[in-house]
This record gives sequence, structure tokens and C-alpha cells, in this order.
Amino acid sequence: MTGRRRWTADEILDKAAELLRTGDTESFSLRKLAAALGTDSSSLYRHFRNKTELLREVADRVLQAAMADHRTGGGGADGADWKERVTALALRLREGFGEQPQLAAIWGRYGSGGAGSRLVMEELLRILHDAGLPEREVPVRYHRLVVLLSALISAEGGLGSVAPEEYEQGLEQFRVAVLGADPERFPMLARFAREVRPLGADRRAAFEELLAAQLADIEASLEASSSEASSG
Repeated sequence: MTGRRRWTADEILDKAAELLRTGDTESFSLRKLAAALGTDSSSLYRHFRNKTELLREVADRVLQAAMADHRTGGGGADGADWKERVTALALRLREGFGEQPQLAAIWGRYGSGGAGSRLVMEELLRILHDAGLPEREVPVRYHRLVVLLSALISAEGGLGSVAPEEYEQGLEQFRVAVLGADPERFPMLARFAREVRPLGADRRAAFEELLAAQLADIEASLEASSSEASSG
């Protein structure tokens, strides 16, 4: 009698990504993954200590794929194109997770210390350094940027995982609740009811505007640092 097949870590991650694309993270479990592979949970623990570690590895694969052919460096000594470089990286990450929305939420929730995560960290830190930020500000600005990107991409991913009919039902409930708001109890809501938009509306423009605002803040800091250096 032959024993059960031993799956490699990559094969396990492939199947996990497949299940997560068609399901949700809350219902995902190592037991379900093992059943899909035709094995038992104990065989998965040879490769992964727990569910969280496995989910981090799955999300990190998306980061690795997004960074696979990304052109790093090349910013120039004056950092003239640093904003374009950050934007290009951000859009690349959004595109990668856009194809696998459930995995975006995993990245936002669990983070990752894998190879893909390190590539993203290295590139963002390099760009900010090339831009001319003072050394002490580089890690701080990096953290703000990566938190913003993670939150925005995760939010888009969560929206992308909602079935069209569920999304339409939510929109209808939103319209009824907002347009029917009692003007005495909710005077501002009633006043702006026709202009207020649901959270899921036009996320692409919101993503770009919020990222641009963060980059403008960094640019203002660069200008302030340059002025201080000149006056000193």
C-alpha cells in the first residue's frame, strides 16, 4: 500500500492561493486546505507552523511577482523622478493584488517578512533616500507610505471580493439610508445627501489622490530641509 503524496511548500501555497481566490480568509483553514490536497493537516505543519505563517507566505508571493521585473534604482543623484518611482511601485502593487483581492486583505492584516516584502521595503527606502530626505526621516516616511499603500490596496481588495449582486444591494441600502435621512437628526447628511458617495465608489481616483497628497507632504519636507540647509 502506497503512502499519501508529500506535497512541496510551493504546491501547498499554489493550492492555498487558489482557495483564497474563490473563498474568504475567515473561512479558510489548514483543515480545508489539507482536504483540497487530499492529505491531512499534519502534513502541512512540516512546512508551515500555523495558518498565519502560511497566509503571510501566500501574500508575499504576490509581492515577489509584482517586483519580479520592476526596475529598481536609476533615480539619479538629484532624485528628480522620485515621485514617479513611488507612484509606479504603488500602481504595480495594486495591480498585483487586484488580480487576487483576497490576498490584499491578508497583506494588510498580517504583513510579511518574506523576500517580496523585503524587495518592496528596499525599493521604497532607496527611493526616499535618493529623493534627498535627511537620513532620520527616511524610515519615518517609509512607514507612513507603506501603511497608506497597504490600507488602500487592502480596501480595494476587500471591495473586489464582493459579489456584484451584493455590491448593488449595498449601494441600494446606502441610497435609501442617505437620501431618506431625517434632516432634523442628520442635518448635514440631509444637506449633502446627493453629493455624498459610498465607500466603494471611485476608489481608483481616491487611491491616486491620497498617494499624491502623501508625496506632496514629503516634497514639502524636502523643500523645508533644503531651505534650512541653505540658511545654515
